[in-house]
Amino acid sequence: MEDEEMEKKVQQYLHRKGFRLTELALQEERNRLSTTSLSDVSLSRSDNDPARYYDGYNKLRTWAYNSLDQYKHELLRVLYPVFIHCFMDLVAEGHTQEARSFFHRFREDHELMHSRDLQKLEGILSPLHLEEMDLARSLRENKFRIKLCEYSYELLLQYLQKTQALVMLGIINERIIFEVSAGQPSLISDDADVVALVGTSKDLAKQINQKEVHWGLLEDSVEERMEKALSDSDKTEAESKDADAEDNNKKKSSEGGKQGGPLNKKLKKDKVVGAAGKNNKSEASMVSAAPRVKPELTLPATPVEVEQSILEDLRNRAQLNNLALPSVSFYTFLNTHNGLNCSSISNDGSLVVGGFSDSSVKVWDMAKIGQPAKTSSSQGENGSSQGEHLSSTSEGKRPYTLFQGHSGPVYSAAFSPFGDFLLSSSSDSTIRLWSTKLNANLVCYKGHNYPVWDVQFSPVGHYFASASHDRTARIWSMDKIQPLRIMAGHLADVDCVQWHVNCNYIATGSSDKTVRLWDVQTGECIRMFIGHRSMVLSLAMSPDGRYMASGDEDGTIMMWDLSTGRCVSPLAGHNSCVWSLAFSCEGALLASGSADCTVKLWDVASSTKALKVDDTKAGSTNRLRLLKALPTKSTPVYNLRFSRRNLLFATGALSLGS
Repeated sequence: MEDEEMEKKVQQYLHRKGFRLTELALQEERNRLSTTSLSDVSLSRSDNDPARYYDGYNKLRTWAYNSLDQYKHELLRVLYPVFIHCFMDLVAEGHTQEARSFFHRFREDHELMHSRDLQKLEGILSPLHLEEMDLARSLRENKFRIKLCEYSYELLLQYLQKTQALVMLGIINERIIFEVSAGQPSLISDDADVVALVGTSKDLAKQINQKEVHWGLLEDSVEERMEKALSDSDKTEAESKDADAEDNNKKKSSEGGKQGGPLNKKLKKDKVVGAAGKNNKSEASMVSAAPRVKPELTLPATPVEVEQSILEDLRNRAQLNNLALPSVSFYTFLNTHNGLNCSSISNDGSLVVGGFSDSSVKVWDMAKIGQPAKTSSSQGENGSSQGEHLSSTSEGKRPYTLFQGHSGPVYSAAFSPFGDFLLSSSSDSTIRLWSTKLNANLVCYKGHNYPVWDVQFSPVGHYFASASHDRTARIWSMDKIQPLRIMAGHLADVDCVQWHVNCNYIATGSSDKTVRLWDVQTGECIRMFIGHRSMVLSLAMSPDGRYMASGDEDGTIMMWDLSTGRCVSPLAGHNSCVWSLAFSCEGALLASGSADCTVKLWDVASSTKALKVDDTKAGSTNRLRLLKALPTKSTPVYNLRFSRRNLLFATGALSLGS
C-alpha cells in the first residue's frame, strides 16, 4: 500500500472514531513535512528552544482573553494546565532561568484561583525538585479534566489548527481530558467543579462511584424507638384532648344562643393551628422517610438511663426551618496566645474541651463557669491520677479539668455521644481515651506513624475513626489497642474524618483536595468526590444519611449526594477556612463556622426538595440559600454542634482578650 493511501486510511479512521486532536496533529505534521525540510521544523516539541513555550502560551492567552464574552470564561480554563506544564517542561529541559521568567510573567493570571499551588510550584528550581515535590509529581503523572461546551471546544480546535501551535497542541493532547457537553456554556460560578486534576484516577473515580451505597439509617435504632414512643404518646394525648373538646362542645352547644358563633370560630382556629403544627413536624421529620439498613458493626447496648435522656431530649426538641432559626450559644476562649489548636462541645453542650500546643487537654463544665472551684488533674499513660488541688487565682475564674499525657501539641478532641468519654489526638502520633467521670487516662492507642490531625467517635460510641499525616484513616474500637481497619488511598494528608449516621461508612477529607467515602466492613473506597480547589478541612453528614457537606481552606462549601456521588450545591460560603460544619437534627439547616469570624445558616430543605424534583436532570445543581450570617466581633469559629434538642453551640478563640 502506498504511503499516501496509508495516510488517508489512517486519517479516515481517526475522523470516524472522533479523535479530533490526533487527526489535527497528524494533518499538521504532514503539511509541515511536505512544505519544509527537516531543518526548518524549529517549532516542534523536540527542539530545545525555550522561547517556543513563551510564544505559544502568550498567543494562546491573548486569543482566549479576546474571545467572545459568552465563551471566554470556558476557554480561560485551558490556560492554567498549559501554564504549569510549560513551566515544568522548561525546568525538566534545564532552562531554569527561562522557567522562572515565564512563571513570574504569567503568574498573576492564576493567582486568584490557584494561589496555594503556585506558592508550592515557585520552589521548583531544578529537575530534581520535580521528582521530590508531591504536587509536581502528581501534576506530571495525572491529567486535568476540563468541561467545555461543544462550541467552545470547536473554537479551541480551530485556533490550534490555524496557528499551527504544535507545542500547545502537544501539551493539551497529553495533559488535558475534555468533557464536551451539548448546549450552552456553563456558568462562571461553576468554575470550581469544571477543572479538576483527576488523571488516571478519572476512570477509577467513575468505577468507584458506580458501587452501591446504602445511605439510610440504622433499623431499630435507639432514637427511632424513642421517636415512635414519643409519637404514640402524642397521639394518645391528642385523641384524649379531642374527645374532651367534643364533650365540652356538645355541652356548650346545647346551651344555644349567641355563644355558638365564637365557639365555632375557636374550633376552626384550633384546627388551623393543629394543621400548621403537623406540617411543621412533617418537614422536621424528613429523617423518618429515610430507608433503614442493617449495621455492619456489632453495636453496643444502650443503658436505660441513656434512653430516658434521649427521650427527654426528643420531647423538648425545637423544630427548626427557614422561618424558625436557632440562636447560637458561643463559648470564647480568651488569652489563648495562639496555644489553642482545637476545641469541641459535648452533645448536650454541658462540656467544652480544648487541645493545646503545650500537649495538655482541658475540659470546662459550663455549669461551673464563674464559680470558685477546685481544679482536678489527671496524668500518665497508665491512668494514674493526682489528687485535687486548689486552682490558682487566675484559673479559679475558669474551673477546668486538666488532662496530661501527650508529648506533643494536641490537634483534635472529641466527646463520646453521651459525654462520658473523651478522645484526643496529637503530633506524638497517638490517640488517648479519657474518662470524664474518673478524670483519668484509660488507654493510649498507637498505630499511626505521624501526627494525627482528627479523631471522631461514631454516633453510637464505642468505635472511633482517626485521620493522619501518614495519608491514612483508621477505625478503632475502645476495647482494642490496634486499629480494626486502615483506609489507604489519599495522595496527601487526611485532614478530617466523619462517620455516617448508620455507622457503616466513614468520610475523609484530604489535602489532595478530594473527599472519599469508605466502607467500614471491607475498608475499601466506595465514593470519590472531586471538586474542591484546596485542602478539605471539615465534613458533616445529614441526619437522613443521604447528603454530606464539605468545607475547604478557601471558604468553599460543597454538598454531595452520596447515592449518586455528585455535587448538588457548590457555593463560595466564606472568605476564609471553613473549620466546622453541622446539620440541624431534622436536616433542614446547615451551619458553617469559619476563620472569617462568622457563623452562617443555610437552607438545606428547599434545595434538596428542588433537587428531588429535578432528579431526572443529571447535571442539575441547586444553590444553598443563605438564611442568616451571624458575625462575631473578631473571633474565628473553631467548632459547631447542634444538640439533640436542636440548640446550636459554637466555640472560638482569641489570642488576646479585650
